[in-house]
Amino acid sequence: MNDKGIKHFDEELKKIKELFSKEVKLVNEISKLMEIKGKYIGRKAGLLTDIIKQLPALLAEERAKIGQEANKLKKEIEEEIDKLSDKISKKRLEFKLEKERIDITLPARGVATGSAHPIIIVRKMIEDIFREIGYSIMDGPEAETEYYNFDALHFPKDHPARDTQATLYLEKDFILRTHTSPVQIRTMLKYKPPLRFLSPGKVFRADAPDAGHSPIFHQIEGLVVDEKITLGDLKGSLEYFIKRLFGNDVSMRLRPSYFPFTCPSAEVDMTCLICKGKGCSACKNSGWMEILGSGMVDPAVFEAVGYDPDKYTGFAFGMGIDRIAMLFYGINDIRLLLQNDMRFLMQFRNSIH
Repeated sequence: MNDKGIKHFDEELKKIKELFSKEVKLVNEISKLMEIKGKYIGRKAGLLTDIIKQLPALLAEERAKIGQEANKLKKEIEEEIDKLSDKISKKRLEFKLEKERIDITLPARGVATGSAHPIIIVRKMIEDIFREIGYSIMDGPEAETEYYNFDALHFPKDHPARDTQATLYLEKDFILRTHTSPVQIRTMLKYKPPLRFLSPGKVFRADAPDAGHSPIFHQIEGLVVDEKITLGDLKGSLEYFIKRLFGNDVSMRLRPSYFPFTCPSAEVDMTCLICKGKGCSACKNSGWMEILGSGMVDPAVFEAVGYDPDKYTGFAFGMGIDRIAMLFYGINDIRLLLQNDMRFLMQFRNSIH
């Protein structure tokens, strides 16, 4: 190829450089920049690519000269595109940050908080009251054996509570505990007197759900064992608890009853919170509401755990946490406590935790 041919390629390269410089100055978007890149140095149809493809037809000396200039221009175009790409990306980020800038002087958005369940609230209140007079907290399994749930608690083999209509049986000797009293047996087998503790937890019975019954509910039971424990100690402890929870205006009475593991046994009634003792439909016009069961520990229970019944006496009591919560908050249906209805549960957001 003659000098005129080389001059032609030089002019073409110069035109491409000038045209690229003009076009690239007007670009402010990455997508447009990529279009320009394809126009000039695209692998298949770029203007500079077309010139490079013609190089094999030139003489070796001419090919080297034009090829060197073409590659130099290609590198300049690539560097300029990379530089502009970074610049456009940086501006876009700055614009986004400015647009989404958080004004730290503005008041913060309120954080939505949940609430403790009323059963948990009441359970904690009960535990705190009894801790004030020296009680600790003990726990145990929900799946129990008949021995811990019935036998060690002096339940006769033919007691109705053992029937499948009352107790939920699992496999072999295992059942779902019907009360938290098995925790008392396990604790007495593990520790020697004196003992003073609560055993709260979930319990299960084969009850059909209605406003006052549920197959799953919550109990909290207490046990005190020491020398010279009397019925007067039981009455004084429960009276302290009831007045601390419901107020000094509430009265309490013991009413004779029967439980297999206590003797003597007593139901504990308190002043009806609805009518204040005057009598209403809720308390069957008696002015009293049953709140818990209690009694002096039967000596047979002490013998089952290896305690000397001639040396030690004690008292036990148990109450439904669900029932206490219903009394405390004026809830008329136990099912509300177990349905997880947010409209109901959110009422307790500001309750004492």
